[in-house]
Amino acid sequence: MTTVIETTRFSVLDRSRTREGHSAPEALRDTVALAQDLERLGYSRFWVSEHHGVPGVAGSAPTVLAAAVAAATRRLRVGTGGVMLPNHQPLVVAEQFGVLESLFPGRIDMGLGRSVGFTDGVRRALGRDKDVADDFAGQLDELLAFFTGTSATRAHARPSEGLTVPPFVLAMGEGASIAARAGLPMVIGDLRSREKMLRGIDRYRAEFRPSVWAAEPYVVISGTVAVAGSEPEARRLLIPEAWSMAHSRTHGTFPPLPPAERVASLELTAKEREFYEAGLRGHIAGTEQQVADELETVIKESGAQEVLVTTSTYDREGLLESYRRLARIARLTPA
Repeated sequence: MTTVIETTRFSVLDRSRTREGHSAPEALRDTVALAQDLERLGYSRFWVSEHHGVPGVAGSAPTVLAAAVAAATRRLRVGTGGVMLPNHQPLVVAEQFGVLESLFPGRIDMGLGRSVGFTDGVRRALGRDKDVADDFAGQLDELLAFFTGTSATRAHARPSEGLTVPPFVLAMGEGASIAARAGLPMVIGDLRSREKMLRGIDRYRAEFRPSVWAAEPYVVISGTVAVAGSEPEARRLLIPEAWSMAHSRTHGTFPPLPPAERVASLELTAKEREFYEAGLRGHIAGTEQQVADELETVIKESGAQEVLVTTSTYDREGLLESYRRLARIARLTPA
């Protein structure tokens, strides 16, 4: 009997996390290599992210990195998870995706988020204020109008106008309603906040209005999934990111990922320990059977059509093995 997992698409977002002892350029090359591996395993999409001025993340220019990924692969859909629209002029974003779609027709996704620069310094460098995100819905409408040739500016985006680049909204807070009113597919997380995620999905479906981009709701749920031969091995994959997040919460800086073994030798303060333990909880992690059971549950609860996996860790071979095991669980078709 076919399980719900087997009828669900599985995709990956890689944040190009830097690692201790490894350079940022190496992190970007690792992202491209991972995309090639995942294409061979049968994953549907591969997305890259946008972060500015963050020491632990090398991916600052997602459309540039997406071009490199698309050039290194043949079948995989490639996109952004996402371009942070408040950081940019909609015309420029439209032009960038128009170029990508022209170079790699039928393979480009346009994932869009509403976050602004991480710090005051980054926002000043970008020429953006914190409140610019308040008009995300308007920025989204302006961007999409450049593809349909209906921009109120009377400007025309070349070569974008007339092209179809599937847009997705990364839903945080009111993002579910924005995606619904625009009639766009929605990406929502995180799997650790299950009830909040399910409420957002319900709101999205209730408020969805069909558009030229999507005739019906399309839900992508996102979060960390780690699969290994045992629970301790899967937990080991979670340790570097959990520690890095705990460090950022207590020190204000987001460091490169350390090896799990080094984290085990550290003496943490009570507050660091609290954030660290919280960072290990709620993810989907374990053996293939454990992960299959939990994925089956969350997909049924959410009715999601797709799962976007966002796992980051120091051990790149361990990460790839996790994706191999997940591909077996989902019975993906290898290329």
